[in-house]
Amino acid sequence: MTDRRPGIAHLGVGAFARAHLAWYTQRAGEWGITAFTGRSPRTADALVAQDCRYTLVTRAASGDTAEVIDAIVAAHPGSDDTAWRRVVASPETTIVTLTVTEQGYRAGSDVPARLVAGLDARRAAGAGRIALVSLDNLTHNGVVLRDAVTSAVSDPALQAWIDEHVTFPSSMVDRITPATTDADVADLAALPGALDGDRVPVVTEPFAEWVLEDAFDGVERPAWETAGVRVVDDVTPYEQRKLWLLNGSHSLLAYLGLHRGHETVAEAMADPVCRAAVDALWDEAAAELPLPADEVTAARAALVERFANPRIRHTLRQIASGGSEKLPVRVVDVLRRRLERDSSAGVGPGAATAIAAWWLHVTTQPDLVDDPGAPGPDSDVHDVLAVIAPDLDTTPVVAAVTAAADRIRPAAAAARGAADEGVHA
Repeated sequence: MTDRRPGIAHLGVGAFARAHLAWYTQRAGEWGITAFTGRSPRTADALVAQDCRYTLVTRAASGDTAEVIDAIVAAHPGSDDTAWRRVVASPETTIVTLTVTEQGYRAGSDVPARLVAGLDARRAAGAGRIALVSLDNLTHNGVVLRDAVTSAVSDPALQAWIDEHVTFPSSMVDRITPATTDADVADLAALPGALDGDRVPVVTEPFAEWVLEDAFDGVERPAWETAGVRVVDDVTPYEQRKLWLLNGSHSLLAYLGLHRGHETVAEAMADPVCRAAVDALWDEAAAELPLPADEVTAARAALVERFANPRIRHTLRQIASGGSEKLPVRVVDVLRRRLERDSSAGVGPGAATAIAAWWLHVTTQPDLVDDPGAPGPDSDVHDVLAVIAPDLDTTPVVAAVTAAADRIRPAAAAARGAADEGVHA
């Protein structure tokens, strides 16, 4: 254990939180994190067994480096409601952070009720103001979190207290953190700087980013900006940059790459056809982003380096899930803004390719589809647009997507044929 101040309570501790929040917090000074799992005690038990310390392995294309993270000062299973209420009610705790995935904010999740129980205990203890910070990949996640908490409050007096004492800053987070494998654990023994005997290391990429809304309203927090966090008045442009550049190209690479026989982001990015489509999508997004051109250029260059890292195995099949929910905010939003800004601009080749690739994905690769909202394997382009952009089911859009699909089909067949010949040879 360390002598860090236990000022942060974190719900949903997993690989990403330990690669991102804990990494930034360790660099920001004396603050510490009391971690709670979702429900399973496995991660909490493993962390406690090694004094809550663990190895963070940074996996660059050139090799691995290791460092020991000690920012977590205590760990509990999420089922320990007594510990949760005690920690949130403590005057020492001024920040609650969450990584509970999108599901944690939806109807039926117990996360909002757990937060409300903690806040009720804090009100009873007279412990003062507190900030709840979502680190989940949701647009305006602070607003989403506030709405989820409000929906779980039945006591008007408690709601009034929350309105006065709780703030919900939004944030944008980014760091690719693949699942740790048995081989990763075994390789620690030969890696300088690793924690001896570590059973729960985390593997991550070199890149990390955190943009945080300056909406703490006097609530004490770590000086995260000293560790590289960007604290801003409005996170919206940075959310858009991530959605339209990183997430949009991820979706494009997933559908087009799978159709061309690739398995990972690095493989697809090395394919000139996929790379050209990504560049076109980025050009279209850049024209709509409310950020300086040099910042967008730098973000694109960083993504090229990140996507090309062959040692971060990010599978296209994993990224391809849920396209019916992802494409509207990652691709269609850009297209809609483009057409609203200039009705004569037409459909850009990047957006047309992304939508067409998803259409072909759901109709020709049904065994790879993990998306309850997707149209069926017999769908036409109108069925596809009805799901992701019903207002854009127009003659020009239909023509552009159909033409893109016609370009993808023979190229994908040729690429697969070449790959098959190579295998058999």
